[in-house]
Amino acid sequence: MTRKSSSVTIRDVAKHAAISVATVSRFINQKAPVSQDVAERIQQVMLDLHYVPHATARLLATRQTKTIGLIVHNIHTDFFVPLLTGIESVVSKNQYNLLVATYKSPVRRNSQPPIGAHNTDGMLIFADSLSEEHLTHLSLNDFPLVLIHRTPPANLKIPCVTVENKTATHKIIDHLIEVHNRRAIIFLNGPHEQEDTCWRQQGYCDSLEAHGIPIDQNLIMDGEFSGEIAYEKIKKLIAENKIPFNAIFSGNDDAAIGALTALQEADLRVPGDVSVVGFDDSRLSPFLNPPLTTVRAPTTEVGRCAANLLFNLINNQLVEPITLLPTEITIRRSCGCMPAAAAN
Repeated sequence: MTRKSSSVTIRDVAKHAAISVATVSRFINQKAPVSQDVAERIQQVMLDLHYVPHATARLLATRQTKTIGLIVHNIHTDFFVPLLTGIESVVSKNQYNLLVATYKSPVRRNSQPPIGAHNTDGMLIFADSLSEEHLTHLSLNDFPLVLIHRTPPANLKIPCVTVENKTATHKIIDHLIEVHNRRAIIFLNGPHEQEDTCWRQQGYCDSLEAHGIPIDQNLIMDGEFSGEIAYEKIKKLIAENKIPFNAIFSGNDDAAIGALTALQEADLRVPGDVSVVGFDDSRLSPFLNPPLTTVRAPTTEVGRCAANLLFNLINNQLVEPITLLPTEITIRRSCGCMPAAAAN
């Protein structure tokens, strides 16, 4: 997997947009305003033709920015601290700067992310922070990209780094069923558009099916990888008292913390009444009451590996298309295991 080039010119953009080259130039260089209709038409043609302005192309050729970009949904959860630590360690070693932007591709097709080819030498894209259309535009114009926790669209050759989700989830649900006899297990999933959510839900369903337990859609709830949302979901579930459950598998540790809080406020014992397990093994997980059984994901290594891949691309080196890092179960007390068992 290497970089390639594009020969689309500003004249091609003007021709397809049915406007003058001067108008396209004014829009690109922001030297004078153009109407909203014209701006949207130019932007769409640039996306359709995968056009990179010449000034940006020259910048890419010389790699003058000495800056790497990272686009994420937000950085408000504990998950991103080790990810950023891994990325920054590689960026610093290469004597580059790291520019972080929070962005989620909106419905409007002409909207552009705050960082890109104009101010970075390459970008790391977390999950679905950029639409397939934007990824296509950047990739086909030879801009170095690496995806994190997301595989590329089928038509694009963009390297990605992610973790093993399905097997680890299968194993932790197996543990709840086989060791603790939990059979009514809630799954607090994440955002539906994220691949991690899909694979973790598949592992959950596979484990239930392997043990002959029917999949109850009432037990699959939207936790959105958010402590606040998970807290409200479990609090409401307890108040309604319609759906019995004796375990919760949370798609990440932040949501597990929210679930733990709701259970404890309702005077439900963890793990006596309800087992709770998570995913990620965040920094707080060992210090919760009770300490959280979870899937340990090598988040710092994900960041480090993704950044190394990006620098390899910038230096025109071949890279592996997919890097899948292993995960492992970390047993603590929240599932029902005693400290002695957790130490084994």
